[in-house]
Amino acid sequence: MSFSARPPAWMQSLMLQYVPFADAASPDLPITRLFRLALFQLSVGMAMALLVGTLNRVMIIELQVPAWWVAVSVALPLVFAPLRAMIGYRSDTHPSALGLRRIPYMWIGTILMFGGLAIMPFALLGLSEPREGYLWVIRFGAAMAFLCVGAGMQITQTAGLALASDVSPADKRPRVVALMYAMLLLGLIVGSAALSLLLSDFSPKKLIQVVQGSAVLVVALNLLSLWKQEARGSRRGQREPDGFSQQWRTLMALPKMRRFLWTVGLGTAAFSMQDIVLEPYGAQVLGLDVSLTSALTALTATGALLAFALSARFMSRGMDAYRLAALGALIGLPAFACVIFSAPLHSALLFQTGATLIGFGGGLFSVGMLLSAMAMTDALHAGMVLGAWGAVQATASGIAMALGGVTRDVVGHLAEQGLLGEALVSPVTGYSVVFHIEMYMLFCVLIALGPLVSRKRPTSAPQDSRLGLAELPG
Repeated sequence: MSFSARPPAWMQSLMLQYVPFADAASPDLPITRLFRLALFQLSVGMAMALLVGTLNRVMIIELQVPAWWVAVSVALPLVFAPLRAMIGYRSDTHPSALGLRRIPYMWIGTILMFGGLAIMPFALLGLSEPREGYLWVIRFGAAMAFLCVGAGMQITQTAGLALASDVSPADKRPRVVALMYAMLLLGLIVGSAALSLLLSDFSPKKLIQVVQGSAVLVVALNLLSLWKQEARGSRRGQREPDGFSQQWRTLMALPKMRRFLWTVGLGTAAFSMQDIVLEPYGAQVLGLDVSLTSALTALTATGALLAFALSARFMSRGMDAYRLAALGALIGLPAFACVIFSAPLHSALLFQTGATLIGFGGGLFSVGMLLSAMAMTDALHAGMVLGAWGAVQATASGIAMALGGVTRDVVGHLAEQGLLGEALVSPVTGYSVVFHIEMYMLFCVLIALGPLVSRKRPTSAPQDSRLGLAELPG
């Protein structure tokens, strides 16, 4: 049976009842093709788990690589984040001889991910035992490996999400978006668990086998994902010399586009500052062991998965995408409050509840803003809009994580020196300041979202006088 073959009618009926996201399928986008398309998000999630989670620990503990170099290497993929708008534009206007737009860029991203992962273990082993006089050469090779993987992830995601927007009907996009992000989280969870299990008995040989095996798996998943997904069109001519600048000016001239992008960046930063301080907070302040702090990633991801599952249900009932994002920001406020109050109450349960709610609120916000971005697209500019959204989101996330760590260190040092007052001489102070800043940023997000929310009410919805987000000051 070919990849595009549809299952029998009885099987489709069963899938609609029991398979998650089966209702995202349509006659033009059957369930088998939809799940196959989402595999590129699974491969990106696995690569993210490898870079940010497993290799982070392996480099610092087993290979004894300096922590500052690990931080720089993990941050290098963000160099390509601002280029996602350009990548999206080029996929919109790609002059392919085969009449394809998105798939060539998904393939380029796949090759970069494969190449980076293929050379990465050798570069890491060289970092652990550098030959005299070759340290900076080895470090450059390791940096290039991380940069290739990061660039491949950015290119693949941008072109893949644009392709998903191209092939999905407008009324099915909420479910398609939820599925795409659920697959990304699934890749993070499954990839992290599998890599940790495979590298539990660490050896240099096993590191090479696991990382290069991941490279092969990434290629296999992406090939399966992009197979026969895009219909061939007529061959396009050459791009205009200043086409990107013209399209960018057109994009920025859209009503409230600048406010939309600022809101995406601010909200992403608000939910991302805690990413690198949440686990140390649980260990240093609440005394949680390694297994409990490691479970925080699973709790946060579970909350996000629940948000993705519920978001499409909310949208199918006529909820505005910006209101969905605002609901996520509102849930973030009690989430960070739970984390803050877990310290004086010495409550691990309250802390874990807060971590789960952070994932849930962040998931609703991300889905709401992505759906809003997809609603702005048309067949010719989907890549440009989604590229701009992705560039702002990825850049804001990276900057926020860095600022969260710096803020915690600086404020914590000042508090320990007694420069902030005797009452604040505590390891909690640095963490608490980060969490409070995130709450203030979420209030700013709610204010920024106000003018974006549609004031049109569904004709079937009962009129009421309750205060809505659209009435908040802009």
